[in-house]
Amino acid sequence: MKLASPHTLKQIAALINCEFEGDENHVITGLNEIHMVEAGDIVFVDHPKYYDKALQSKATTIIINKNVECPQGKALLISDDPFRDYNKLVRHFYPINYSLKQISDTAKIGEGTVLMPGVYLGNNVTIGTNCVLHPNVIIYNDCVIGNNVIIHAGTVIGADAFYYKRRPEKLDKMISCGRVVIEDNVEIGANCTIDKGVSGDTLIGEGTKMDNLIMIAHDTHIGKRCQFAAQVAIAGVVTIGDNVILWGQAAIRSDVTLGDGAVLLGQSGLAENIPAGKTYFGSPASEARTKMKELAALKMLPDLLKKLNS
Repeated sequence: MKLASPHTLKQIAALINCEFEGDENHVITGLNEIHMVEAGDIVFVDHPKYYDKALQSKATTIIINKNVECPQGKALLISDDPFRDYNKLVRHFYPINYSLKQISDTAKIGEGTVLMPGVYLGNNVTIGTNCVLHPNVIIYNDCVIGNNVIIHAGTVIGADAFYYKRRPEKLDKMISCGRVVIEDNVEIGANCTIDKGVSGDTLIGEGTKMDNLIMIAHDTHIGKRCQFAAQVAIAGVVTIGDNVILWGQAAIRSDVTLGDGAVLLGQSGLAENIPAGKTYFGSPASEARTKMKELAALKMLPDLLKKLNS
């Protein structure tokens, strides 16, 4: 999330009441979680396992719960609870702003677009020309829909990311301040859910087509002209290239990449990258022909055991 105007390190430290290391006039231009950071951003880290990753990331300001050497050109905000203080900053710069109207006064709707009964458009939603939103489609704040997009009944675009910190007494929610961006000529089936980015965008590329009952999690980027069959589930921060095909009930773990033209066959569970043009199958998924040979060999195992024991 980019700030409406740059803030100094001293100003940010005052907002969360913490000490800092670095030039008090060090400039901060955005807030981001670790997967999406850019120069000028604040990121938080609260576990030793990820200290180096955060300190060496593109982020130029780090909220951290340990006194460490400040990398050159960066600044540190020393906090006893970085997750809490990051959430404070998100809520300060991205205050709660519910629309209680069915179609927000700030929503922008392109010429020729059809909104069927029960459609809800939140604040600052933008919808392009010649779209069709079927009954009871819900579009949360700040989402962007391109031209010639079809969204079928009951689909929800822009719900919060499923992102929590486990504490002894509760699960503490990370506040989502990102968007969903859907490019031109996309079709999304009935009862699908596409979550907003935690601090950036969840992106659906031009010409992609989705069946019913599909789940796309936060900050996932989907390429152009992809096809997803029913009940596909994609975790957060997944990168999917162009012309990718996901068969029914395929599931993808967070933070993996599928290259252009990759195929994941039905009921597969993917936990690793798929190179461009490859077809994967199984759970855990691997190259399809190899996996099929493994399954064929496994079917022969009982007969082999009988022969060995005879």
